[in-house]
Amino acid sequence: MSSPEGSTVTFRRPAADIRPRAIAAFARKLQREVAGGQAFDCLITGDAELRRLNREFRGKDYPTDVLSFPAGSDYAGRYLGDLAISVMRARMQAREFGHSTEDEVRLLMLHGVLHLAGMDHESDRGQMARAEASWRRALGLPHGLIERVRP
Repeated sequence: MSSPEGSTVTFRRPAADIRPRAIAAFARKLQREVAGGQAFDCLITGDAELRRLNREFRGKDYPTDVLSFPAGSDYAGRYLGDLAISVMRARMQAREFGHSTEDEVRLLMLHGVLHLAGMDHESDRGQMARAEASWRRALGLPHGLIERVRP
């Protein structure tokens, strides 16, 4: 559950190319501006843990970049849920798309928060894609995840 200050970010291991305070401040900004004040918690970890979580909760035996775990109706209006982000995937994707690892973590966090808010780009006829693009522009982020996979 989140701290009294709001959304939290936990780093499983330090990452030299990510400033923890900047990422924590970004999480609180997402809480205020995107999540309507609802807190969320974010774990920044490695591929092995994302693979385990993906296998355990989604039945998919491979690492992924971000996973979202909505809190459920017991916490409605107060707490969105939890995110897990692979710093290894973030680093590879940042390199591939020509921006910093920190920016990639921000993109993954935005994407995950939109999922926590109930959006699903696989079934919502572009609603999440439009929301992500709009927030990405407002937050000064590079191209988002959904835009990368669209034809």
